[in-house]
Amino acid sequence: MDGPMRVLVTGGSGLVGRAIERVVKEGERREGEEWIFLSSKDANLVSAEETRSVFQKHRPTHVIHLAAMVGGLYRNMRQNLDFWRDNVHINDNVLYMSQEFGVVKVVSCLSTCVFPDKTTYPIDETMMHNGAPHESNYGYAYAKRMIDVHNRACFQQYGLRYTAVIPTNIFGPHDNYNIEDCHVMPGLVHKTYLAKKEGKPLEVWGSGRALRQFIYSVDLARLFVWVLREYDEVEPIIASVGEEDELTIKDAVDAVVEGFGFKGEVIYDTSKSDGQIKKTASNAKLRKYLPDFKFTPFKAAVKETCDWLAANYDIIRK
Repeated sequence: MDGPMRVLVTGGSGLVGRAIERVVKEGERREGEEWIFLSSKDANLVSAEETRSVFQKHRPTHVIHLAAMVGGLYRNMRQNLDFWRDNVHINDNVLYMSQEFGVVKVVSCLSTCVFPDKTTYPIDETMMHNGAPHESNYGYAYAKRMIDVHNRACFQQYGLRYTAVIPTNIFGPHDNYNIEDCHVMPGLVHKTYLAKKEGKPLEVWGSGRALRQFIYSVDLARLFVWVLREYDEVEPIIASVGEEDELTIKDAVDAVVEGFGFKGEVIYDTSKSDGQIKKTASNAKLRKYLPDFKFTPFKAAVKETCDWLAANYDIIRK
């Protein structure tokens, strides 16, 4: 491509979008580049008309597609149809308009929930379509899988190199901290903040035994920029810490408790679901490309997240 990139980031005001904005400001931007961070206030991407008008307005050369209808385990279990329909519409609109407006490259964000529920571990990029996803969030998972189908078909029919990143459990500043409706880490951070403030026990949903690989949003942002610039495959790539860095939810609870200096009681409510007990992912492909990439140490990233929430409590999404 000749000339500087004009990058449109959908979902630009969310967890990963704000992290990309931060790393771009802190030195990832190259001379002449333009970065446009869209939020849901700028356009409802479920609407083909509104998506088209955004592409007409900004005429991007590259797109990082983060926008999605997202929620935690319990909301997914209640609203699988909504998650399926809204995300299928959003993804089709963004990918189709990218093709129509001559976008050189799109990097979309998937999730490890796209992988089959019944599988062998560790999971790798080749296993996405090998069986049904976990029943708790199949609507969201199938909608995200369809991005990969769209990308393959786009390459086959038009030679376009649109691809996707598959992160493991993301956390960091600017997350959705709504306790009824968020992912595990922001839920723990918000609950621990409130428990400390109110002098009450910390109640954790589930047994604490489930295993997860956590990735700090700022690390993921750096990887997204690398994928946009350097990664040339249509096949997706898993963005994750290694299998050796997989933690239990209890490990995560302990790190958040330490991050806030919480001294109260911690109670595990085992009547609540653990979701998938494990979904260990391999980062061998990422390491083949980036053997020296340094992830932020987990406890340091958790502490930064806790400090950010405490400093910004009045304005967080809750």
